[in-house]
Amino acid sequence: MDKMTRRVVTATVTLVVAMLVVWAIRPYMNWILVPQQIITGILNGGTIALIALGIVLIYKASEVFNFSQGQMVMVGAYLVWWFAGASGDGKAPFDLPLWAAALAAVVVAVLIGFFIERVTLRPMTGQPLLAIILMTLGLAEIMQGLTTVLFGVTPKGNFPAPFSPSDVTNIPIPPLNDVSIVFLDRLQLGHARLATFVVAIVAATLFMIFFNYTKTGLAMRATSENHELAQSVGIKVSRVFALSWAIAGVIATLGGVLLATLTGVSLSLSTVALAAFPAILLGGLESFGGAIIGGLLVGVTVSLVQASNIVEIRNSAEITPYILLLVVLVVRPEGLFGQKRIERI
Repeated sequence: MDKMTRRVVTATVTLVVAMLVVWAIRPYMNWILVPQQIITGILNGGTIALIALGIVLIYKASEVFNFSQGQMVMVGAYLVWWFAGASGDGKAPFDLPLWAAALAAVVVAVLIGFFIERVTLRPMTGQPLLAIILMTLGLAEIMQGLTTVLFGVTPKGNFPAPFSPSDVTNIPIPPLNDVSIVFLDRLQLGHARLATFVVAIVAATLFMIFFNYTKTGLAMRATSENHELAQSVGIKVSRVFALSWAIAGVIATLGGVLLATLTGVSLSLSTVALAAFPAILLGGLESFGGAIIGGLLVGVTVSLVQASNIVEIRNSAEITPYILLLVVLVVRPEGLFGQKRIERI
């Protein structure tokens, strides 16, 4: 069975399982809300997928699972908020428009990425992998603590978003035999949510083009396959590691801006990684396309659970991606689009 056939079979089996699950839970769902929740889940999943790409990038380049990506998202959002002078107290040193504030935050994020790789991770080269992973956990706590000290614990609701959450477009659903589909006459698309989805997908597409078709991206691909062979053909592996962390910082900053547009700036933005982790493992730890598909699946799954008639089920929506993850990993331990590796012991 070739690679494409395996993917088609995997997608078909996944669809069949999803249909069976829908059939089993049909008495417990508010089907009037389901179409709207699917649209909302897809839009939310775009941002999750973008953040997941940053984690996959670092893993492919250095085989390190970065547990601090959520805190990098949070720091990026706070940097944009600070550069935009949105504190409202008249004491902000900057008062930049949103695009300029985002650009300044990206520059700082690149410097932070280089600093993390050079100062904290490069000295640990050759150390056990568990020690390096624990280092990323330590970095997460340091960034969380420093952000609390510098900006406080109070959420910042005055993020300079280009769209208001109340701006929506109603899309009418044409009636079918004089009865609207599932008794819903329209779908609502929030301008802010739609804009964040479009930006996330465009950014993810540009990133994948960069990784697959540019000289630097091909060097990063070579490094992800085999560090020793890449170094033997003249690729500076340490530079690739540093660039990976810098790009991950850029992706995190962009993800932070998109999330802050919807929810405002707060310390809880770091928890977005809790949704990105199952997205990565669902799609496959080494697959960029899998990260995107996994992010969309997580977004849709969470939104659909929130359409349940049962309060207890709606309140447990955040753990649903992990339940889905367990089911998928039982069937495909490498994820939906991950690579199955066979190693000699």
